[in-house]
This record gives sequence, structure tokens and C-alpha cells, in this order.
Amino acid sequence: MIGELFKKYREQIMYVFFGGFTTLVNWGVYALFADFVLGEGDMNKSISKTIAWGAAVIFAFITNKFFVFEHKSSEHIFREFLAFFGARFLSGVVEVGGFAILVDGLHFNDWLINVVTAVFVIIMNYVLSKFLIFKK
Repeated sequence: MIGELFKKYREQIMYVFFGGFTTLVNWGVYALFADFVLGEGDMNKSISKTIAWGAAVIFAFITNKFFVFEHKSSEHIFREFLAFFGARFLSGVVEVGGFAILVDGLHFNDWLINVVTAVFVIIMNYVLSKFLIFKK
């Protein structure tokens, strides 16, 4: 029964699994830069968030292409990466822009806003990846 459910929902399960790791990459790189490399200061937090987003996009492209949507061919990898990057740029504007407004401008807790924006970004990225970038 569990095997059948996994087969039926493999793509969604893998997306959530690797999405969790993508979120950890994002948050880990953010923590590294915000807490150790760049230090305190509102502008440094936004710079740290941007660097973390870039690292997460690269990680997500690799895992989405090969493990989630199983596009093993590298024939169109550059086109796929550009489309993926464009879609993630759009969601990144939502994430980083929302972060800058809510943390730098309104002084909400940076980790709370990381969680809130992650929910919106995960849903948005799945829809864009499934129906635009890695469509079968």
C-alpha cells in the first residue's frame, strides 16, 4: 500500500523532500553569511538573503531536473536552466522583496519571515517547474 502511494505521488513526495533540502540550503547559507561573514545590519541581511537564494536556485535546479521531474537528458540543459532561473527569479523577487520590506523596512523577525515566504515560494516554484519548465 505504501509503495503504491509512493508510485502515485512520487513526484510530489520528491519535490517536498528536495524542497526541504533546498530550504535548508537557503537558510544555511543565509545563516552563514548573516551571522558570520557579513555580520549585523539590515542591508547585510538582505545581501545574505540574496546570496542564499542564488545557492538555493542552483541546488534546486539540479535536484528538480534529475530527481524530481527526471529530465535525465542534458540536450536542453541550458534552455531548462534559463527557464528555471527565470521562474526562480520571479519567485525570488517575491521572497527577497518581501523579506526586505518586512525585515528591513518593518523590522519583523527575519526567521519568521523566512518561514512565511518559504511557503509561498515552494508552491509557486512547484507550479512553474511542473507546468512550464519540466513539462513532459
